Amino acid sequence: MELPILEELNWKKQKGIKSFAVLIDPDETDDTSLTRLIRICMENMVDYFLVGGSFITQNNTTEIISVIKKQCEIPVILFPGSNLHIDLTADAILFLSLISGRNADFLIGQHVLAAPILKNSNLEIIPTGYMLIGENNATTASYMSNTTPIPSDKYSVAACTALAGEMLGMKAIYLDAGSGAKRSISSKMISHVTRIIKLPLIAGGGLNTLAKASEVLQAGADTIVVGNGIEKDPQLLIEISDYIRGVNEPLKIH
Repeated sequence: MELPILEELNWKKQKGIKSFAVLIDPDETDDTSLTRLIRICMENMVDYFLVGGSFITQNNTTEIISVIKKQCEIPVILFPGSNLHIDLTADAILFLSLISGRNADFLIGQHVLAAPILKNSNLEIIPTGYMLIGENNATTASYMSNTTPIPSDKYSVAACTALAGEMLGMKAIYLDAGSGAKRSISSKMISHVTRIIKLPLIAGGGLNTLAKASEVLQAGADTIVVGNGIEKDPQLLIEISDYIRGVNEPLKIH
């Protein structure tokens, strides 16, 4: 019997097992590229698909999830930018609260609207403290949420924010440099956060090379999320997957 996704993330954290999630932006996907991506993800044993983004103009999320589910058994997790991005055909949803910002709509407002929909769904709900890390408002996420990221050198601020999220009952923490970020989150930032929390730590944004991905994992991230980098260079997916398998194999996963 397969574990619920959150239980699996917690189990992996306890064992030191790393996970790889591929983010699919509905606005950047067509049928041909999606089918090719699914095949490569299956061949390289990617752990999860995240579907969504901060700003979605296409009404094709259900179709994307359907294609994924017809072709493979990799779990599909929603990565919503608002309550409008909920799709009940997925397996789970990151119920994101933007704890790095002070915009009430993304701390609790969107959640109030989404709650009754999710209550009557079969989606696994994963309460997640979402934190934007960076120097400015250049990413789509910071622009759409009307919030300022935590500066990339404010390690204590980020660590205490993550700790507050844990104390408030979040079940995972997601550090994000933002889609298309020029710089990934530093290993120093990751290590400061992971030392102070016990929750699974997800990290994404700007991971467009194997070196950046491996640095983030070595610093303590439990799951990395890659999107734009793979769209531009599918070979990156293979390289990261090979690296993660190399890290996990000594842990004797079966």
